[in-house]
Amino acid sequence: MIAAALIAIGALAYTAWVLEVVLSTGLDPVRTYVSELAAADQPLGGLFRATDLAAGSLVLLGAVWALARTPRRPWALIGWGGVALFGAATAVDSRLPLSCTPTADPECAARETAGLVPATHTAHAVSSSLAMTGALMGIVGLTVAARRYGWWPGLARFGPPLVALELIATVWTLASVAAFEAGRGTWALGAGQRLQVLLVAVWLGLLALSMARAAMESKAEAG
Repeated sequence: MIAAALIAIGALAYTAWVLEVVLSTGLDPVRTYVSELAAADQPLGGLFRATDLAAGSLVLLGAVWALARTPRRPWALIGWGGVALFGAATAVDSRLPLSCTPTADPECAARETAGLVPATHTAHAVSSSLAMTGALMGIVGLTVAARRYGWWPGLARFGPPLVALELIATVWTLASVAAFEAGRGTWALGAGQRLQVLLVAVWLGLLALSMARAAMESKAEAG
């Protein structure tokens, strides 16, 4: 139950970017990176950096807690390892903010292309890539584990569609990033990436709920 609670709260914190619906950020959610909300030059950057740090730290703690108590099955190890990587990289990512908003500010984009931005831009790209790699490992690994080992019926049932949607959103995001870096527009980069991170949060919530239900059922059977 502790791991489920940590992951559930972490998943909620990971959706803090939806506050852009009610807060005035000045950034177009269809075009801009989610991480640009947390850029150093943004008035609400500190808020979004704090929520990312909380999300990553909580998910990392939950994954480590669960890993220490999970049978050593291959897919489970891959999955929990991925979730832990996602949490750690997300926390690190929050400490490596962009200095400006390249998809919204042409001057920022020009400086980034010319290599005149701080090294945190490159470091941020690496940590973000690691976070999504970990998320994909976790989503696939634990969904397969749920089905193969008979764990967490909720995840076993609803996990596969989320895996498929996450892969589609990831392809969309990667294609949009490539188009932007090639100077061909954003291809609705912001929408694709927001779908990508939203699905990660939904999957984490499903995982937490499935774990909590399994723990309660086990406790009831033991009692």
